[in-house]
Amino acid sequence: MDTKQRKIRVTFLIGAILIFLLIYFLFNPQHSIFFPKCPFCTLTGLQCPGCGSQRAIHCLLHLDFVQAFNYNALLVMAIPYLGLGIYFEYFNGKVKYPMFRNILFGEKACYALLIVIFLFFIIRNFLI
Repeated sequence: MDTKQRKIRVTFLIGAILIFLLIYFLFNPQHSIFFPKCPFCTLTGLQCPGCGSQRAIHCLLHLDFVQAFNYNALLVMAIPYLGLGIYFEYFNGKVKYPMFRNILFGEKACYALLIVIFLFFIIRNFLI
């Protein structure tokens, strides 16, 4: 991919994220009808690992960190990891720090992440 295409992709990504954040800042997913409801929760009554993410994002944008953590602790704790992933993918981090990228986003890290998500599902539905 050449530099021009890369700049277009990064610009588009930043623009999409800003629009997404503006929507979540202006509208509360708990009270707005155009935000989708979780089909897994609707069918089973159990909270999937993503349940509460929309409300958590809304709370984070309004700097209500405690309530965001209550809605979806995994999402709140994963924000630095997601930011690092964006850095590695779009801001040349994988070239500068290939060893760290392989450790944090390699095959073993994917398995560890799946285990964390599964444990979060178990804990939030059956232990708390």
